[in-house]
Amino acid sequence: MTINPDLQGRSYPAAEVYDVGREKIREFARAVKAVHPAHFDVDAARALGHADLVAPPTFAIIIAQRADAQLIEDPEAGIDFSRVVHADQRFTHHRPIFAGDRLVAELHVDGVRAMGGGAMITTRSEIFALGSGEAREPVTTTTSSILVRGEGQ
Repeated sequence: MTINPDLQGRSYPAAEVYDVGREKIREFARAVKAVHPAHFDVDAARALGHADLVAPPTFAIIIAQRADAQLIEDPEAGIDFSRVVHADQRFTHHRPIFAGDRLVAELHVDGVRAMGGGAMITTRSEIFALGSGEAREPVTTTTSSILVRGEGQ
């Protein structure tokens, strides 16, 4: 199946809420070898002026990949995940991620470019923290590029 060129400009709404817990931050920090005490010790985070533990900057990938899954699982997209090569990932942080945040991500397909028998797809995830009522605070913007290899590649 070929990649649907009409994906460009498509958006996927915020899906399920991701509740950021202290243990999730600690586990992620251990996994990526982030050693700053503010990732593990609430008192250390508070000494820096934060209300709770601070996630390592790349923690946002967890929420971004949940948003990316909507595109990958969309039958209209024509993406065979076994043919996907992750090409690039960038983060623009608007504020840190903290334990206690309730995060959602909207996914936007910013580009689809044919390359040989495959395609390069560029997406952008806008990650927001949910507040009271309808309030949504921008947290992180992630930009990702994937190469979907064509048949025989």
